[in-house]
Amino acid sequence: MSTHAYEQLLRLAFPTEADAARFLTEPNRTAYTAFERAPAPDIAFRFERVRLGVAMSLLKLLADLGDHDESRQVAEVLLKALNAKSVADIDATITRDAKLFEKLYTNLYVNEDGEQLLNLFERTLDADTRPLMDEVLREALALAGELDFSQNDDEDDED
Repeated sequence: MSTHAYEQLLRLAFPTEADAARFLTEPNRTAYTAFERAPAPDIAFRFERVRLGVAMSLLKLLADLGDHDESRQVAEVLLKALNAKSVADIDATITRDAKLFEKLYTNLYVNEDGEQLLNLFERTLDADTRPLMDEVLREALALAGELDFSQNDDEDDED
């Protein structure tokens, strides 16, 4: 279930061909499978890749939901971190762009859906076990399927 849920969340967050080509590389799409099959010394790194994939998906959904540029910028940092070769490289990538994470909540107006996405994002970053990550993943998948992106279309029509 978890591998399928992870891949389904990625597809929901990155539905266009352009997004899929950029964000859904084979290693990113199969991060959960790699985590499940990882030898003991590699588990921490593989878990971090799953966490990054879920977090990136949530921020992409938030960016699309509210046309929020800061969310897009943080999603880009998470994409860079997904390409890292070790946990230390992931940490270095995140640390290098820490100011973007701080800006994420500045002047942020979100509706209830946006608040739920941010809550799941925070829980993703806090999840330190597979059961916790799987719970966040299940909730994220359920929420992603219920989001209404048509609000942005209405606002665009008014311009």
